[in-house]
Amino acid sequence: MEVRSAIQQIALEHRRRYGYRRITAELHRRGMQVNHKRVARIMREDNLLGMQPERFVVTTNSNHKLEIYLNLAGRMKLTGINQLWVADITYIRLKAEFVYLAVILDGFSRKVVGWALDRTLAIRLTIGALEQAIERRQPEPGLVHHSDRGLQYASAEYAAILEKHRMVPSMSRPANPYDNASCESFMKTLKREEIYANKYDDLENLRANIEEFIEQYYNRQRFHSALGYRSPEEFEQQIEASGSTESRSATMVFFENKQNDERGSTRLLGKETQMPSPSPDPFSC
Repeated sequence: MEVRSAIQQIALEHRRRYGYRRITAELHRRGMQVNHKRVARIMREDNLLGMQPERFVVTTNSNHKLEIYLNLAGRMKLTGINQLWVADITYIRLKAEFVYLAVILDGFSRKVVGWALDRTLAIRLTIGALEQAIERRQPEPGLVHHSDRGLQYASAEYAAILEKHRMVPSMSRPANPYDNASCESFMKTLKREEIYANKYDDLENLRANIEEFIEQYYNRQRFHSALGYRSPEEFEQQIEASGSTESRSATMVFFENKQNDERGSTRLLGKETQMPSPSPDPFSC
């Protein structure tokens, strides 16, 4: 009964956003050694299992003749924050209209560092999220910015901001959204745990709820399995306190030919580091 009561309390505190794995991790933090199978069974009996996601919908428009950049994100080995940012856009359906959300995540901590909400897919949407992220994080030169090949990210206005702050653009391969997996995972979490669970009166009501979800819940409270069941904020604080990433930069390997030759050169990305001219992308079509 004590275990069941604790499970119900955690599920209600997180508004049924947690599945049995995260509730099991929270129980362990509270000193209750409970098997995840028992937690799943109790949640099923009490109708507390998390909400299921809806079908994936593609929203990227890459039918343009703007410059496309080499995919660098998949080749990076991250050692700290502000080495790789991952950007994406999703749509949200209201009662009478569709609106659009652009987000930017730190690839190391999975923390949302910038976001913007608008009624259209105009370039100001992605620029708003990027400018918020830059203002908050003040990244050093050499940060890699990864996105899909959509028009909003390939535009001259967006590229100019990246160049101004000495960021290195990177884009996903064609028809492969999983290069952007961390951002896709956040979008699914947002829709499953917030959007599909609520009804919104208008755009401003939605904006207030998304702000609360991102800034107060997702970044600061919600456990992330990829971070050892810690929140992004807690993960960053622990990394900073340990000093384990101090004076270290991300590494990157460029293959020398299209046969994925094992001979490669390791490059550093960091402060005052200029990106070398990369070899041809062995994964490109």
